[in-house]
Amino acid sequence: MLAVRGSMVAIVTPFRNGNVDMDKFAELCERQVAAGTDAIIPMGTTGESATTSHEEHRDIIKACLDTVAGRTHVIAGTGSNSTAEAVSLTRFAQEAGCDGALLVSPYYNKPSQEGIYLHYKAVAESVDLPIILYNVPGRTGREIAVATVARLAELKNVAAIKEAGGSIDRVSDIIKSSDITVVSGDDSLTLPMMVLGATGVISVTANLIPEDVKAMVDAALGNDWSRARDLHFRMLPLVRECFRECNPAGVKTAMKLAGLINGEMRLPLAPYLAENEERMKEALVEYGII
Repeated sequence: MLAVRGSMVAIVTPFRNGNVDMDKFAELCERQVAAGTDAIIPMGTTGESATTSHEEHRDIIKACLDTVAGRTHVIAGTGSNSTAEAVSLTRFAQEAGCDGALLVSPYYNKPSQEGIYLHYKAVAESVDLPIILYNVPGRTGREIAVATVARLAELKNVAAIKEAGGSIDRVSDIIKSSDITVVSGDDSLTLPMMVLGATGVISVTANLIPEDVKAMVDAALGNDWSRARDLHFRMLPLVRECFRECNPAGVKTAMKLAGLINGEMRLPLAPYLAENEERMKEALVEYGII
């Protein structure tokens, strides 16, 4: 099964005049490969999957695979609040050649814990692909209970959970209750989670500073906690500015200021407020990016 480990990026989707900019997307994927990123995740929340069509969704996954060409792992975002849609997208990811699939728990319809379990079970049983659960209750309105995580961990191809619940206590409980691999879904909590036994991060900030996120994660995995801590504190102010407003508005603003993309998003995501963009610019100057 896929080893869910290291510095993994939830890659942004660049747009130009309302359309996906595939040339720029390939350029961003190449940048991640060059930085040594351990896996690229197209079509996660950071990739604005909520406002891409299913056709675009599939095209972006395929473009990532074609660009990477086996040089790093590709884990497709295939989650949905419709189980049938999640099954369809995950089957596509498997057929296209992805190494795994990341599935956010069903959002908006707020299923019971049994509904969450049956949703993931149906997807997992429809493919042989390794599945990563994604707990982000701030976006979905429902937490995947620790007991539900333990039940799902018994399914043969449930490989890991991306934990973005903002609770170190919860991470402790998950690690104590099952053998499932845990990775951080909160950039600011990656190092504390790794102290407890998490194996890496699916990062937003790695879109901007992939080498530094990789260096921190590798240091932690190598038990060089002093270096990992130094990198954590160095990155933290920039991480905070990236999440001052909703993701991915922050990281796209930072990437625009750094000259990496034009910063275009799809509504209802809006540009950063002027005062927050100025704070971001100051953080980038302080970091040495601009």
